[in-house]
Amino acid sequence: MINASIVGLGWWGKKLANAVQGGSLLRIVRGIEPSAEAVRGYADQCGFPISPDYSAALDDPRVEAVILATPHMLHDEQIVRAGAAGKHVFCEKPLSLTRAGAERSVRVLREKGLVLGIGHERRWEPPVAQMLDDARSGRLGILLQLEANFSHDKFVSLAADNWRLSEANAPAGGMTATGIHLFDLATTLFGEGETAFASSGTLASAIQNGDSTCALVRYRNGGTAYVAAMLATPFISRVALFGSEGWVEVRDKAHVEAPEGWYLTRCAKSGRPEVTEMPVAAPVLANLEAFARAVAGDRVYPISTADMIANTAVMEAIFKSARSGKAQPVPA
Repeated sequence: MINASIVGLGWWGKKLANAVQGGSLLRIVRGIEPSAEAVRGYADQCGFPISPDYSAALDDPRVEAVILATPHMLHDEQIVRAGAAGKHVFCEKPLSLTRAGAERSVRVLREKGLVLGIGHERRWEPPVAQMLDDARSGRLGILLQLEANFSHDKFVSLAADNWRLSEANAPAGGMTATGIHLFDLATTLFGEGETAFASSGTLASAIQNGDSTCALVRYRNGGTAYVAAMLATPFISRVALFGSEGWVEVRDKAHVEAPEGWYLTRCAKSGRPEVTEMPVAAPVLANLEAFARAVAGDRVYPISTADMIANTAVMEAIFKSARSGKAQPVPA
């Protein structure tokens, strides 16, 4: 059992805490949440003490790792402080809003011999894992393009001052909420990004950071990824990967908060798509437990820090492009 503290007990922080309670490798021994309103009622039944100050987790000798589900602008400082306190870190995406910030976090934890995990649970979804295996095994031939749409209208009902709708914390609309997951997949397949072009605007809501966003990224190896991330349309999640020898598409049957499994479609050169239905899984828990195993020294955490940095750089270029309306180089 790895003892951890959940930092940030809003909507997603509670989801992470609940996921951990369904596993056997992590135990939450402290929560951190500055807003008493956010944990009203929850504090009485969660099973662990909740403190308002991050220092309470860093100073607690029982806490071996912190799980950050906090506003994105806080990640850089919080990770550095955790490293100084000797705590392993699982950080919700994005790791940072800049490549420089991600590189600093990786360096600080590496120098201390600490594990860094990140909330890219889509890699643990069975059909996505199959897609990645098809790509890495060569069954798809030369990889050409990833095309995806991960959109929903859940944020339309949020208060206007919610940090998830802030240009500072969540630039380029839904990219930090959903699009980043798909670019994580593209990054692990194609490597370092080269150029990004993004378009983001508010068309059908009051969401100030954009409710209609898409981005096209060219990678240094010549591959491309196109991702749409809208915040004012009913839920859709699909990702397709195209290669010279075939393609694979993954579609969620229902919203990720009430999952019903997936459709996995694979098509080889014969041109006859084959559809497989895949049952519900628990990718959030699987990711957290992979982190716990790495902290325990049993296995290496499967998402490399090189991928974390490279994907952060892609997102930084997307943010800049969405603001400028022009293509931007991916920071190297």
